[in-house]
Amino acid sequence: MIKIIPSLFLKMSLLSASLITACFTFAGSKKISLAQVTKDITYLASDDLKGRGNFSAEISQAANYIAKRFKENGLVAADAISAQGFLQKYQVTKIRPKELSLTLNGQVINSENLAMASTVANFSWLITENAQANNTDNKFKVHSVSKDDDMQAFINKLNKQGGQHLVLLNPAHETLFKPYQNYFKRGVTKLKQDNTDKVKGGVIVIVLTATTAKQIKSLQVSGVSTISNNELTNVVAVLPGKSKPDEIVLYSAHYDHLGMKNAEGDNIYNGADDNASGTTAIINIAQYYAKQGHNARTLLFAAFSAEELGGFGSQYFSKQLDPKTITAMINIEMIGKPSKFGAGSLWMTGMERSTLGEQLNNVLAKDGKKIHQDPYPEQGLFYRSDNATLARLGVPAHSFISTQLDKDKHYHQVSDDINSLNLSSLHKVIEALAIATQPLVDGSITPSRIDVNLVKKKGLIY
Repeated sequence: MIKIIPSLFLKMSLLSASLITACFTFAGSKKISLAQVTKDITYLASDDLKGRGNFSAEISQAANYIAKRFKENGLVAADAISAQGFLQKYQVTKIRPKELSLTLNGQVINSENLAMASTVANFSWLITENAQANNTDNKFKVHSVSKDDDMQAFINKLNKQGGQHLVLLNPAHETLFKPYQNYFKRGVTKLKQDNTDKVKGGVIVIVLTATTAKQIKSLQVSGVSTISNNELTNVVAVLPGKSKPDEIVLYSAHYDHLGMKNAEGDNIYNGADDNASGTTAIINIAQYYAKQGHNARTLLFAAFSAEELGGFGSQYFSKQLDPKTITAMINIEMIGKPSKFGAGSLWMTGMERSTLGEQLNNVLAKDGKKIHQDPYPEQGLFYRSDNATLARLGVPAHSFISTQLDKDKHYHQVSDDINSLNLSSLHKVIEALAIATQPLVDGSITPSRIDVNLVKKKGLIY
């Protein structure tokens, strides 16, 4: 792990920092421009970018646009956290199931009754009639899930444990088994690790059968997967702090979306709200604070890729710096439409997990405004964006959202385009976030850390 030392940016980029000061000491408006917000989101959500799908040429175009906007506003590159200029490149590993065979008590099990999630290229398990399941010579464990057991909770538990597991699933769970089978067929995507000896993962094989572990006399299982690596890019920029450079405020958003679908007519997932809106916000908040030119803390701006794949951009990013240096993470998601609390208003996930929301609301109260608690707690939104990665490391990391998710018919649809947005409300939300976080930037407030013991861990296998 590389510890980020923001003061290093000052030394490495002294000339750039001087230029920032020179460029932004002129008289003029320091407000966030609706015209610029409109220009940014119109481009990012345009058909030209074909939905900003991960691994596409168009997501690279989006990355270059974001980097250009950061650069023209005087921000400096984050070379100290494994970035090349403004671009932080990393690789993800795709593991796709290719073959799976299972013979149980001499009977070959039909593939329709098998499912496999694996992080390894191949594996082979064997139990002979002279050996018992779960003996110490086996590298895998055999589990029985009866008709009265909670299948989903049991599989989730194995996923968090990692290791190699064979699950004998009672046919009473067939309805729930099918979605797992279809999901596992798509393969497993993981952040590529250079030190493979320390990679935690494993295998889960599920077989739909009335046989229990105690009834196994013989067993033979073999599985093969194909493994490929592909490169993706985060866009990261820095505004060095003036008096507290070793303390960081992180503004983030994911800029990837779903790309295109194979269909006639409108086939582009433009992702205007999800998440060209959040990306537009961090670009313009960066411009806003660069124009001020007197941020006490270092401001770090990160546009993540691969959020739609499982948050791998933020995972890689989090490994390149010491999370203890991050005072707070303002992760911005889907702010292009009025919330249930009115146009220009927003809410945050996990407000009860730190004092950040309370502190921001103390600022907004002066203008009669407020950041609301998550109105959709049943959807588990705290874990469904890039903030969760940093929260698991103790950072006061929350997502800030406005969209009415219970009513939004455009979510992950091709209709999520610029015409579905309320640009005036978007602009007001961005302004509210800039105003609310001013004391964070000035160094006058510090939120409490998140208790990592109360944050759910990610699965190790899928």
